[in-house]
Amino acid sequence: MTWSHPRGYDPMVATTRAWAEQSGVTIHWDKRSLQDFESFPVEELARQYDLIVIDHPHVGQIVAEHCLAPLDVPGREAERAALARASVGQSYPSYEYAGRQWAFPIDAAAQVMAFRADLIEPPKDWAGVLALARAGQVVLPMLAPHSMMSFFTLAANLGHPCATAEGELIDPAIGAQVVDRLAEITALIDPANFAMDPIAASEAMARPDAKVALMPLGYGYVSYAMPGFRPHTLSFTDIPLPGARGSALGGTGIAVSAFSQHRDAAIDYAYWVASGPVQSGLYASSGGQPGHADAWADAAVNAATGDFYRNTRNTLEAAYVRPRHRGYMAFQDAASKRLSAGLVGGETPAAIVADLNRMFRESF
Repeated sequence: MTWSHPRGYDPMVATTRAWAEQSGVTIHWDKRSLQDFESFPVEELARQYDLIVIDHPHVGQIVAEHCLAPLDVPGREAERAALARASVGQSYPSYEYAGRQWAFPIDAAAQVMAFRADLIEPPKDWAGVLALARAGQVVLPMLAPHSMMSFFTLAANLGHPCATAEGELIDPAIGAQVVDRLAEITALIDPANFAMDPIAASEAMARPDAKVALMPLGYGYVSYAMPGFRPHTLSFTDIPLPGARGSALGGTGIAVSAFSQHRDAAIDYAYWVASGPVQSGLYASSGGQPGHADAWADAAVNAATGDFYRNTRNTLEAAYVRPRHRGYMAFQDAASKRLSAGLVGGETPAAIVADLNRMFRESF
């Protein structure tokens, strides 16, 4: 099971076709919408599928539910060491939890900046972002969980990343600064942004009649950097914040069900599809957004995508890893909705942050 977007589905189909020719093992992929992918219970999927593409914040939940098989199997230490060395930022360790490795990164992503190079010059800082927002040219995806992703990114960039362990999510004064910054920009953009995810925002920018030309914070989708995918290509670069620091890490990993009757065969495919040659070759050429550093540095992979990988690499390397405890996923959804409601309703930053801190404490 994977997620329903060319970036998430097409490379899985292409690689499993090649794997069947190489190994004789046939794999069939199903897909879910992005919203389902982010919220559907992993345990339920694990009872239906041998292989599952997951987000790293699920790992605390899946460990508690014993629904995935650890991939750190004996005899393959050298392969895992190679994958760890090839991690883009914290992608590989983000799937390590309770001393075991629960997935391998096959897709690396973080909030980056996307823009229409034929319409604007990319802003160099947040003041430039606000200037373009005042001119009506900014789109900022705020549909849950993306409002909270921007909160995480801005907090970490201020030098105060949100907590990942039990306690308060963020110092109230710092949290209020983050809410103030989000309130300032969301007051300048179309309220429809609160119903948009990064795919919808990218679609809006790629239209022939696009009214918006900048997404300052949003998960990068390499598909939109590929000529011919949409009427206009998008350019991608590091976030417009000092040092490109603190962007909320995303991406996906390949995991194996603990209930699988074909566990060994599934693990073999997981190691293979996460490897450098596959990631920088067939996976990337089939529309994937690789999670292996070999692909991110590859000249041909970059040439085909307007240097998507080179231009956003600093952001990925300095990304913030979200909390991963068992109650986090429910918190992420509820907190995103609370933050968005507070922004739309013009509530005080103190009230919003107090609720976020309470919800985070309760998630444990």
